Amino acid sequence: MRCMAVLLKAKGLSVATAGSLTDMALASVNHWVKRYQAEAVSGLYTKLGQGRKPLINGTDEESVLVAIKADRQNVQVPKAAWEASSGKAVSRLTLQRLF
Repeated sequence: MRCMAVLLKAKGLSVATAGSLTDMALASVNHWVKRYQAEAVSGLYTKLGQGRKPLINGTDEESVLVAIKADRQNVQVPKAAWEASSGKAVSRLTLQRLF
């Protein structure tokens, strides 16, 4: 959609028209046009570090898997133990994604 908004704007369409055709807010269209003008095509990519950081990193993942393998029938017990030792809270679904 970012590319489309920039292309529509380059064809001479108004920001409002480009925004309505791409379902983007006017401010978003302007933002991506300015980023394209400053950085060319590479400016349209999502920059690294955007979004939520993972709760469980590489070293945490190993310790969580060891704890879960020790008691596979009841994930709540190793989950509670890991949360207490790490100070982080995770959902059961987060742990399930590790398998």
